[in-house]
Amino acid sequence: MKTSFTSLLALAAVATALPSSESSHAKRACSSAVSLDASTNVFKSYTLHPNSFYRAEVEAAAAQISDSTLAAKAKKVADVGSFLWLDTIANIDKLKKEVAAGVPCNNILGLVIYDLPGRDCAAKASNGELAVGELNKYKTQYIDPIVSIIKANPNTAFALIIEPDSLPNLVTNANVAACQASASGYREGVAYALKSLNLKNVVMYIDAGHGGWLGWNDNLKPGAQELANAYKNAGSPSQFRGISTNIAGWNSWDAEPGEFASDPDAQYNAAQNEKKYVTLFGAALASAGMPNHAIVDTGRNGVIGLREEWGHWCNVNGAGFGVRPTSNTGLELADAFVWGKPGGESDGTSDTSATRYDSFCGMSDAYKPSPEAGSWNQDYFVKLLQNAKPSF
Repeated sequence: MKTSFTSLLALAAVATALPSSESSHAKRACSSAVSLDASTNVFKSYTLHPNSFYRAEVEAAAAQISDSTLAAKAKKVADVGSFLWLDTIANIDKLKKEVAAGVPCNNILGLVIYDLPGRDCAAKASNGELAVGELNKYKTQYIDPIVSIIKANPNTAFALIIEPDSLPNLVTNANVAACQASASGYREGVAYALKSLNLKNVVMYIDAGHGGWLGWNDNLKPGAQELANAYKNAGSPSQFRGISTNIAGWNSWDAEPGEFASDPDAQYNAAQNEKKYVTLFGAALASAGMPNHAIVDTGRNGVIGLREEWGHWCNVNGAGFGVRPTSNTGLELADAFVWGKPGGESDGTSDTSATRYDSFCGMSDAYKPSPEAGSWNQDYFVKLLQNAKPSF
């Protein structure tokens, strides 16, 4: 079925009405153990859970907005389901608190597994806490405790995004010394995560970057092989569903001819939007012997045509909230649109003197000033809200 972006916005606005905070919190976890069938699209049966941590950030942000109409719109953002980032060992405590607070039985709690040794090897803004070589610490102090918590909560459904940007970096940044040093740990760590988190109440998606990354014609086959190897090295886990794309990204779902279609090198990338990428990369994954369904981040892609190049990823100026989470994607391979990145949390600092300053956060198309990655940026949140498509 061909669905235009305009019609998709209208569809999503109607189809993705989310429960209010009051009704959401009135219901608790299921009365019996959850068993997810990863051979099906579980997002047709479950609503992405509006986690309490993003809710608190958004409600605090709304309280700072003097315009009553805009503040009312801001409060609605708190009811949008989004993924909870477990990006440090300490942040595993957020998972404990979230499940203790109760997740409604018709909701699925989204978690981003993101703490590989030498994380984000081709950038600086999101470098992690674990150094290259600390794979055992990753396994025993990060993955294993998450597994224990999920096992202890069999009546809650979980959707996991496994290690954003990790394996795609090994495909396209093989010449970067930090990525060369991280490669073996990435591969073993991802396989360990997939194998260990293969639990009945879990569905897993491994991150595959986006169409402007592995979507280049020459990257499709090696990219698919890299991901398929991780899947197979994990023992082809039954709860594995496919890939996540555009996580914390800006790419359009189905804009035609595509944001960078007029570039001189566009002929070398047939994946000019995420719909095309999911289709093209999905075919490559199937050939490589891996499940190939996808979830796509639409959290901040409401406005396109803002970036100078595909690879510009940091706090894109002029961005807006995109389509709300829904399983109505118009493409069978795409299970759902999700909010992977919590809109309002910075991608990285624009302070050139900071240790974690990355030059991409100083680009002309990056919003300034911006704080450290993960820190709240009130002004940027307001702009995401003002530019939201569909609007709140």
